[in-house]
Amino acid sequence: MTQLLDNELFFKHLRIHPESNVALPKGRRSWQNVSITGFEEDNGLLVTNINQTQDLLRLRNTAALFAGLKATDNWVKVYGLENMHLTLDNLVKKGNVVINASDGTEHIEFTKEAVEDFETQLHAAIDLYDKRIQWLLQGSRKMFGIVQGSKTGVLVDTSDISCKPRLCEFQRDLLLLIDEQLCYMKELYLLSFGTEVSSLWEKPQAISVNVLHEARQWVQGLKPSGGSNLLKALKKVLVLKGLDSLVIIVASCPDQSSGILSDYIQQGTAGRDLLVHTVTYDCSSHVPPAVVKSMAEDVRGSYHCYSTKEEGCESTDIHFVLCERQKAEHLLSIISEIYQGRMVDSLFNLIKEGSMEWLEVPSAICLPKPPRHESPLVIQIPNLLTKSSAEWLKTNGLKAKKLILYQVLAPNAFSPVEEFVPVLQKRVSSTLHEKAMMQFEWHDGTVKNVHVDPPILYNYQKQLGRIVRLYERRIDLLSIGSRRIWGMVGERRAVILIDVSKANSMYIIHVQHCLRLLLEEQMPSKDFFNIIAFGSDVKAWQPEMVPPHPDNLQHAWRWILALQCEGTRNVMAALRRAVEVDFQEKDKYESQSIYLFTTGVPDQEVHAVCSYMTEVCGGCDLQLHVCLFSVNGFPFDEDIPPRYASPNETAAVFKEIMQSANGRFHWFGETGIYESDDISLILSEMEKAVSYSHKCALLVESLRQRARGQLNNQLIPEEENLAILEKQEKKNRPQKWSPPKPTALTLARMSLRDHHDGDRKGSMKALLWRPPSANPEIPPVQSLREIFRARKKPSSKSKKRPEVSLSLFYTDKGKNIGAVYKKYSSLRCTTKLVPKVTLPQEEERCSTKEWLSKFSIKNLKLELPSLVFGPECKHQKHMVESLHKQVSAKYCHIFPSVEMHGIVKHLQVQLKDLEDYIEQMEKVLRRYVRRLQWLLSGSRRLFGVILEANVCLLIDASGSMESSLEEVTKELTSLIWEQLRKNNMKFNLISFAEDVEVWQECLEEATDEACHDAVQWMSMLHAHGNTSILKALRRAFLLQDVEALYLLTDGKPDTSCNLVLKEIEMLRKKQAIPIHTISFNCTDRGANNFLKKLAFQTGGRYHRCHGDVDGQLAAHRLLSEGFKDEDDPVFPLFEGDDLKKLSEEVAKARSYLAQARSFRLLLEKRNLNQKSQSF
Repeated sequence: MTQLLDNELFFKHLRIHPESNVALPKGRRSWQNVSITGFEEDNGLLVTNINQTQDLLRLRNTAALFAGLKATDNWVKVYGLENMHLTLDNLVKKGNVVINASDGTEHIEFTKEAVEDFETQLHAAIDLYDKRIQWLLQGSRKMFGIVQGSKTGVLVDTSDISCKPRLCEFQRDLLLLIDEQLCYMKELYLLSFGTEVSSLWEKPQAISVNVLHEARQWVQGLKPSGGSNLLKALKKVLVLKGLDSLVIIVASCPDQSSGILSDYIQQGTAGRDLLVHTVTYDCSSHVPPAVVKSMAEDVRGSYHCYSTKEEGCESTDIHFVLCERQKAEHLLSIISEIYQGRMVDSLFNLIKEGSMEWLEVPSAICLPKPPRHESPLVIQIPNLLTKSSAEWLKTNGLKAKKLILYQVLAPNAFSPVEEFVPVLQKRVSSTLHEKAMMQFEWHDGTVKNVHVDPPILYNYQKQLGRIVRLYERRIDLLSIGSRRIWGMVGERRAVILIDVSKANSMYIIHVQHCLRLLLEEQMPSKDFFNIIAFGSDVKAWQPEMVPPHPDNLQHAWRWILALQCEGTRNVMAALRRAVEVDFQEKDKYESQSIYLFTTGVPDQEVHAVCSYMTEVCGGCDLQLHVCLFSVNGFPFDEDIPPRYASPNETAAVFKEIMQSANGRFHWFGETGIYESDDISLILSEMEKAVSYSHKCALLVESLRQRARGQLNNQLIPEEENLAILEKQEKKNRPQKWSPPKPTALTLARMSLRDHHDGDRKGSMKALLWRPPSANPEIPPVQSLREIFRARKKPSSKSKKRPEVSLSLFYTDKGKNIGAVYKKYSSLRCTTKLVPKVTLPQEEERCSTKEWLSKFSIKNLKLELPSLVFGPECKHQKHMVESLHKQVSAKYCHIFPSVEMHGIVKHLQVQLKDLEDYIEQMEKVLRRYVRRLQWLLSGSRRLFGVILEANVCLLIDASGSMESSLEEVTKELTSLIWEQLRKNNMKFNLISFAEDVEVWQECLEEATDEACHDAVQWMSMLHAHGNTSILKALRRAFLLQDVEALYLLTDGKPDTSCNLVLKEIEMLRKKQAIPIHTISFNCTDRGANNFLKKLAFQTGGRYHRCHGDVDGQLAAHRLLSEGFKDEDDPVFPLFEGDDLKKLSEEVAKARSYLAQARSFRLLLEKRNLNQKSQSF
């Protein structure tokens, strides 16, 4: 037996003094250089069976001890099953392949000695793993795990929560860590962090006696120091480039989230090999271990969580060893199955086909029964939501998480600008965006100019990495247990159809085991279920579906054990039995399904089964899911099935049947899962995420290349730049043409200019004059007086009038004259352009009144009457005396007439403008509905939005709140963490019944400790007595620096309402504090009116959470179905100020949208009529 000794006992056992100074080779630690004294040299003549065994045991002890001081992942590589040749493949290699002469099949023969030797080695490996785990749970390794690396930095949490209760124990364990592990390092760096950070040295120190002495004194002098600012400590330690490992020891939850910490570590260690080891020391709460574990997984480090209460620890080191131990136990179970299948001394047969994960015997003998096969079920209550992948992705998919790449780039993506250039007579694209942005192909095939922001893309890629890891965990979940066989059974009412035809007689044990797993793991969470077995005949377990009580599940298992395989596959009869009996009232229920477990094609034709399932599943929530089990052979001795197909053809048949019933397909076999719709959807989502990440990398790389090009251009000398520019100008410069031959007039001007300087002033003006057009006219001669008057006359700008050009011509008949206007005056446009709306994506913490002051329909300039109609659009009628009635104007039949606010107006708007308006209004409506959803989610549903920074919450704890006080406490807890803590507010709590209870005497900052204390204080509240609102308000007005009060109650005060209003008015004269009132489950109209008056009188807001469920449903329908109908779905009549104002704005927007769509139909109809009349 291997004995694991600590350092002193080990040195004593080998007769070595640990204090002796021995020169160590470079790169080796002290424990790696051990000289054994008093050992007799073996010259080869002393070898016997006894001393050889003792030597081997001694060497194994030494190897195990030295391996203990190394990292566990490296230890597992050395002592793992694969390195020791103890895997299933190694077992198979120990056999001999033999071909059966009768049927030509290949078998592997094992001797009994070979299997027993392999089994003995497995037991020895399991014993080694147990001792390794025991060694890991001793000394400092139990508290801190194994410290890796040679140049180590240690960060120690000295916050008040971690150090105050157990400072002495913490210091003692840290000293043990120094003596057992840190003393073997090459360099050491120690730093403590609380609210502030404090390091022992400025830089890492080489290990020596003095350095270890200083470290021990530093540990003994540790004191509590406030919070747990781990981020500040990381900022200081990651600057040190000489460290190769980092140990983070925390005993409380850090001030920052794990996401922020892991992001900073990843950025600070980019390009470095830094091993991060996180430790949770003796923490009673479950939050710090979860934070530490998440941070270690993000940075690909190791973690260790130690707790004295649970008397154990969770560690990466132990996890690796346990995995190897489980593999060894699995191999032992396989060997046990070999023994149970064929108890012959000479041979053990395995069919060598496909994967070796499942062992088989010849077809003449049935599969061996699994251990405890016929024992009662071990029923497990599922602790997870059983949803199909399609339903699961609705909340966890890339689109639901807003992680589609085009959603991320959309705010910074712009379409290329094209404009018509009259000179070129074509449309030309702008090149400005191409120079400033990157070109990116959009999902619709178009190319957009994208502004690339590397920090946003970096954060986006990290989010993609997290979501991919979530998808990997989902696939792992779908690949184990009953989900590997049946997929995820998510419906509430299920009927299981089991194929017990003669073809499955060899696999009946396997079929029963599959049903056992289903009954134990997934059926207990359903509402009703039934099991139907079918061969040639149909046998049902129960006449109709029953609830999955434990007694029913055990009775169903006993019925399954008695099943016998016979006949063929009458799938149609089984489906009819399930639909016409178990689902005879299928139209009344939702979430219903049939699970068909089979191994081959049905007896009936495929089109007949598909037609039947399409008919019965239409119009109701009923689906058919197929679980196809592929087997290698069928015993066709007596009952030959009517139809037979290959595995691929069988899968194609059932896919067609499944699609007709809107179900899912799951195909598995002995080697694993071949095809699964649930897994395929997750894999498709993962491929999208990888593709998006690749496109992000290409965008960033393109940006870097452009930046390098610009930098290279800047580095070119100025003279070279000038030379390049001159060359470009020469290329772009137009060629010089030879001047035209001068005419006589030109020669006269030139001679006059050169020889007659005296006459130059008077005659040059006439000679240098050019005609303004191709039809020159010589201007009339003017006298000098007229020229002088024209110069002195002030120029008065005449009013511009429309230019009208008239052209006359003779007609063909007679001497009639016709006229044509060539230029017309520009018409005045009555419509306005539709503005482009820009709305914020993030929610703003403000009231609806303030939010609508910036983003209402009026402020966005999207009111339909002001955009569509003007003063010239009014319908005109005049009295005609000869007809004695009013007659419309002549142009009225040209434009469509509509009625707006009781007035008939003409619709003078373009179809394109209406389409732009509809697009903008739908965008605004979606933003309004998302704001409404935000107001109805979280703690805002009950309390509304907390606006002020210093608030006091007044909670009604009277006797009428007894049935709902637990719900209020739960919602108030959510409010504290979601709004007060997140926004760093100051707050206080007051509960009132007959008396008033105050949580604190003044306002407290929303720290983690304060929030925990407030939640604990609320949990002690109990309902009793009357409702003394006035006492509570008077006490709240005494608080200093309070900015607003939030009053929650379910009824009237115990005094007069008018008295309360008068008293509050007197109090507000000294201190004007707004009071926001919250009505909780109050149906008394008088009480609600009192709360409305109190809020209005003090400048606060009234809130009531009535109709929140209907509002959420209506908002979800609007966002998913679109704004097709003005009246469906209808929002409930909200009474709270925020919800009421926003719902009214939504109704107004929907009304304008419906009117715009009706106007568009009128214009489209008019255009069609005009086209038909023209033809």
